[in-house]
Amino acid sequence: MTRPLSSLILAFLIGTGAARAASEPPLSALTLIGPPTLVFKAGRDACDGADVPDASARAFRDAAGHVAVFGMHYRNRAFRGPTLDALKLDCTVVLDSAGSADPAAYDDRSWITATWTEDGTHVAALVHHEFQADAHPGRCRSKVYIECWYNTVLAVASTDGGRSFLRASPPAVVAGAPFRQEVGQGRHRGFFNPSNIFSEGRWRYFFASTTGWEVAGSDQDAGVCLFRSDDPADPTRWRAWTGTGFTAAFPDPYRSALKRPDTCKPVAPFPAPVGAVVRHRTSGAWIAVFMAKAGGLFAQSGFYWTTSRDLLTWDQPRLLLAGATLYDDPCKASDGLIAYPSLLDPAATGRNFDDVGDTALLTYATLRTEGCTITSDRDLVRRPVAIKVWP
Repeated sequence: MTRPLSSLILAFLIGTGAARAASEPPLSALTLIGPPTLVFKAGRDACDGADVPDASARAFRDAAGHVAVFGMHYRNRAFRGPTLDALKLDCTVVLDSAGSADPAAYDDRSWITATWTEDGTHVAALVHHEFQADAHPGRCRSKVYIECWYNTVLAVASTDGGRSFLRASPPAVVAGAPFRQEVGQGRHRGFFNPSNIFSEGRWRYFFASTTGWEVAGSDQDAGVCLFRSDDPADPTRWRAWTGTGFTAAFPDPYRSALKRPDTCKPVAPFPAPVGAVVRHRTSGAWIAVFMAKAGGLFAQSGFYWTTSRDLLTWDQPRLLLAGATLYDDPCKASDGLIAYPSLLDPAATGRNFDDVGDTALLTYATLRTEGCTITSDRDLVRRPVAIKVWP
C-alpha cells in the first residue's frame, strides 16, 4: 500500500491553529452517549489490500432508497445496504487510480471525498487528487513525499446510482492551484480534502483546504475555504468565498492562462480540513466536526465541533472525543490514532445525509501504529451522539 491521504496534511496543521473563534457562548452541545461499534475491520472485511478507511464517510440514498457510503482508499469502493445501519463493502471498484506520471492528466491517485445526488441515479462527486511526484522519476528533486505533493479537487460523475464513476475529458478541475506542478516545489501545494457537500435552498456548499501560495499580485493564505454552487453536476459553477462574495474560481492551470489568479478567504476557526458539515433540523444551525492537534485554541488532540448560523462565523470549537490524531506524532501514540470524523443521522430527511436531528452517529477511523509507523490496520467505527442546539 502506498502512503495514504492521511499523511498529506501533517505539515499543514500547525501554522493555522491560531485562528480566532467567536467568544460568545456556545450555540450547541454534542455529547457522546454510547461506546464505539464496529462498521468495518480491514483484516476481516476487505476485498483487497487497498481497502482501508482513508477519508471521512459520505452517504446518500440511491433511487431505490438503498444507502451508499464512500470513504475508502484510492481504489474507490462503496459500502452498500438497505439502511445506514446495515452496510457491507461492495467489492466493485467504482473509480480506480491509474498512477499516471503526467500531472496534467490528473489520474495518479484519486479519492472520492464528497457526493451529491438529487435523484439517486445521477451522482456528482468531488475527488481529492494527489499527484505523488516523488514516485515518478524526474518529476521532483526531493524524495520526501510531502515536498513533492501536488493536490487538486476534481469532479467525476455517475449515471447509475454511484456504481461507477466516469472522469471527464479533459479532466474537470473544481479547485486547482494557479500554477503547474513544479520539480522543485519543495512543499505540499494545492487544494485538498473536500468536506461533504451540503445544501441550503438552491445552493450547495463544501469546504476545502489549501496550503496557500505566493504568486505575483495574488497571494493566497493557507486555511479552509468555502465553495458554493447552484449545480454540482456542472463542475465549472463552483465559486469560493472571497470575503465579499462567492466569486473566486480556480480552474485547471494546464488549460487556463491566469494573469491574476483569484484567491479565497479562509474561514476560521478551522485549523485543518473539515470532516463534515450538517444542519440541525429543528434549529437550522450548522454543525461542523474536524480533527485538531493540541495547541492554540485546542487544549487536547482529538475531534472537535463548532456551530454556525451563516457558515462564515463559527463559535468556539469544543472537544467531542479526545485522542491522538493523524496530526500527532505516531511514535508517541501507543494506543493508535483516530481520524476522519463525520456525522451521519440514519433518520436524515435529505437524500444526501446533510441534516441531523437530536442524535447522530460520529463515524470515524481508528488506525493502529507500529513504533513510528501508521499501519493500514484500520477499523471504521461509529458512536452515538446527542445534539442540543440553543435558540
